[in-house]
Amino acid sequence: MTRPLVRPPRKNPIVRTRMPTLPPAGRSRVALGLTAAAARGRFELQVCRDCGTVQYPPRESCCSCLSRRLDWRPQDGTGDLLSETTLWHSNELFYRERVPWRLGMVRLDCGPVVVAHLHGDCDAAPSRVRVRAALDRAGQAALIALPEKDAPNMADDRQLREMTCNPKFRKVLITDAKTPLGQAMVETIVAADADLVWAGYSEPWKKTHGFDRLTALPQVSLLPLDLTNSRAVKDAAGEIGGRVDILINTADYHRNYGIAARNGLEAARAEMDVNYFGLLRLAQEFAPAMRGRGADGQSSAVAWVNLLSIFALSNFPPHGTYSASKAAALSLAQCLRAELSPAGVRVINVFPGPIDDEWNQLIPPPKIAPARLASDIVEALRGGAEDIYPGDIAQEWLARWRDNPKTLERELAAATR
Repeated sequence: MTRPLVRPPRKNPIVRTRMPTLPPAGRSRVALGLTAAAARGRFELQVCRDCGTVQYPPRESCCSCLSRRLDWRPQDGTGDLLSETTLWHSNELFYRERVPWRLGMVRLDCGPVVVAHLHGDCDAAPSRVRVRAALDRAGQAALIALPEKDAPNMADDRQLREMTCNPKFRKVLITDAKTPLGQAMVETIVAADADLVWAGYSEPWKKTHGFDRLTALPQVSLLPLDLTNSRAVKDAAGEIGGRVDILINTADYHRNYGIAARNGLEAARAEMDVNYFGLLRLAQEFAPAMRGRGADGQSSAVAWVNLLSIFALSNFPPHGTYSASKAAALSLAQCLRAELSPAGVRVINVFPGPIDDEWNQLIPPPKIAPARLASDIVEALRGGAEDIYPGDIAQEWLARWRDNPKTLERELAAATR
């Protein structure tokens, strides 16, 4: 049974910080299909459209009939653990620093035999296990074999923690805790056993319902933080930037206007100032410190979470300028992901459907509740995903966008006439 994780000791500031190392990251283009599925928290394998063979590792053609008509389809991951071994030495520096490391060979019920990282609670072979895909520190898909049934303290497994961003005993910055989502995010992160939560807030003169109750939580420390003020962001980074393990950017400026709905640029400029330039200011000040702490002990810097919108994929004309600001933020987040990946810091982009708040009042249900969205973000941190699409509308929108982006654009334009 996995031992419960203990709170790490405070770091000695005299001891040098280790430089991050990464597992092997080379993948073929076809193998990146496994990574693309793992980034959304899914375990998918290639299935031949002609003979139905499920195959692994990924190939350009079917291993049974040589057909090139291969589709990526979800798998449940159940199978039999055939054999196992413990790695005590490796030529790869990442694993050399982390041995012993348990590995196993699993025959999946769908057919293929895979080599997977083996959770500490898995029984010795032969036994039943369930395999899932997650992203490793290099941002590539890794297969993890878990026990068939959940066990106590499963998330505290040493190997599993290397491939997830579990907030337990970590220090978390939530950039805007005054909104309903920000408040729900603070409470959910505290419930996930975070060690310290900085709750950012701007405009202290503006009293927000429910914000005062956050001060009663012992793990919460209020932090003045205005993302539209470069000096304020720099000062906050100078104070806590070297201690943040997970940054969750919940700052969001939303107005439901298109191009012709109002004159002037004020609303659109304010949306860009928070949603795009606010993210840029955060990245310039906090990212360098987090990049340098990618291997800073048991609770190193591990994740950066961006609140985007499903509107970033295809513009929703009634919220046109807001959609444009989120599309710009998505492009910037992809740049941030590329710059943080060498340190093993994961950038998680959240694409919710309409949130149940004041600026989505005219959108009919279903809408996602702030508490549900906060819970989904924590599950993404625990599960090792990279992109999540919470809510029914986000899931439907994503499916239509993946099927044909141009068709979705025309449908959204027609719906507003």
